[in-house]
Amino acid sequence: MAFLEMIGLKKRYGNVEILKGIDLTLDKGGFLVLVGPSGCGKSTLLNTIAGLETITDGEIRIDGERVNDLHPSKRDIAMVFQSYALYPNMTVAQNIAFGLEMRGVAKPERDKAVDGVAKMLQIGHLLDRKPSQLSGGQRQRVAMGRALTRNPRVFLFDEPLSNLDAKLRVDMRTEIKRLHQATGATIVYVTHDQIEAMTLATKIAVLKDGEVQQVGTPHEIYNRPANLFVADFMGSPAMNLLKAQVAADAGRTVLRLARGHGGADILLPVPPSVGAGSALSAGQDLILGIRPEAITDKDSADKHSTAIEFVDAYVEVVEPAGSDTFVVTQAGGKEVIARMRSDADVRAGQTIPFAFNLDKAVVFDPATGRRI
Repeated sequence: MAFLEMIGLKKRYGNVEILKGIDLTLDKGGFLVLVGPSGCGKSTLLNTIAGLETITDGEIRIDGERVNDLHPSKRDIAMVFQSYALYPNMTVAQNIAFGLEMRGVAKPERDKAVDGVAKMLQIGHLLDRKPSQLSGGQRQRVAMGRALTRNPRVFLFDEPLSNLDAKLRVDMRTEIKRLHQATGATIVYVTHDQIEAMTLATKIAVLKDGEVQQVGTPHEIYNRPANLFVADFMGSPAMNLLKAQVAADAGRTVLRLARGHGGADILLPVPPSVGAGSALSAGQDLILGIRPEAITDKDSADKHSTAIEFVDAYVEVVEPAGSDTFVVTQAGGKEVIARMRSDADVRAGQTIPFAFNLDKAVVFDPATGRRI
C-alpha cells in the first residue's frame, strides 16, 4: 500500500473547479514533484495535503490514515515555503527549535536536534545570527532545518528555490537531493521549473488546468511523454514537434515531412516507439516529436542506435553554448533545434547532414494530442 494517497481529489471555489479529480500515490521515502505552469493547481494540491485548504471531494490518506478532517497540526507534516517564513526576532537556533519548543520538548533534546540538523545542513556557524544577517540560501537552509527537527511523516516544499538566483538554485537543488538521500524522507515538492523536477524527483506528476497529464519517473516523462503538452513542457530546449504525414515509399510506411527552404520532402521511417499494432494509414497527419539531442552532427550520432537517419538540411543559425552547440534548421514546417558537440564544424549558410536518432523519437495524434 502506498504511504501517501490522493484519491479522486477535487477542489472548487464557487463554480470554478481548481482540482479535477486528482489520483496520485507515493511510496514511503519517495520524492514526488508536482510540476506545471502557473495556475495549474499544484500549490492548491499541496495545500490540501497540508490541510491548509479543505477539499471539495475525494480522499487523502497518509500511512493508511484518512486525514481529510484532521487539523494541519495533527497531520504530522512539515512544510517549507517559498518565503522562508522565519521569525525575524529569533536567532537561527531559536527558529529551528521553535516547533519543538511549542510541543513541549525538553531543552537538552531541542539542543541536540538543532545541532544535528545544523551539522547536516552546514549551518552550525550561523546558529547565533538573526535571519536579517543571512543570505537567501542560508535562510532556506534554516527553514529546511526547522522542518527536519520535527521528523514528520511527510515533507512539503512549495517552490522553495524560486526566490534564489540561478547559481544558488543549482547549489540548493544539490542540498535537497543530498538531504533526501541522507534521511530517506517522504517528500512532495512543487515547482514550475522542469529542470528541478527532472533532477530531484523519483516520481513526477505533470499538471495542467487541474488535471494530471502524466505520472512517471523522470526518464519516462522525458523520453515517453504521454501527450503534446508534456512533450513541449518538459525539456530545455523543448522537444521538436514537427508536422508529418504517413506515406508509402517503395513498399514501406514512412513519415513525410516538408523540407525547409524548398527541395524534396524528407522521408523518415516510422520510429520504433510506434508499435506494430498501431494502425497508420496513408495520408494520416501526425506530429513527430524528437529531442534536440537526438538530432546531431554525423560524427556524434549514437553508435548504438539502430535507427539513425541522415537528412541534408540548411543551417540557419549556430548558437555556441559552451559544452554544446545548438543548430537551427527547418523541417516539417517548423524551426528545428539540433544539439551538437561543442567543436562541431558547422556554420550558418551550409547544407550539412543531420543525424536523426529515431530510437529517441515519438509520434502523436494531432487531433487528441496523445502519443501513439
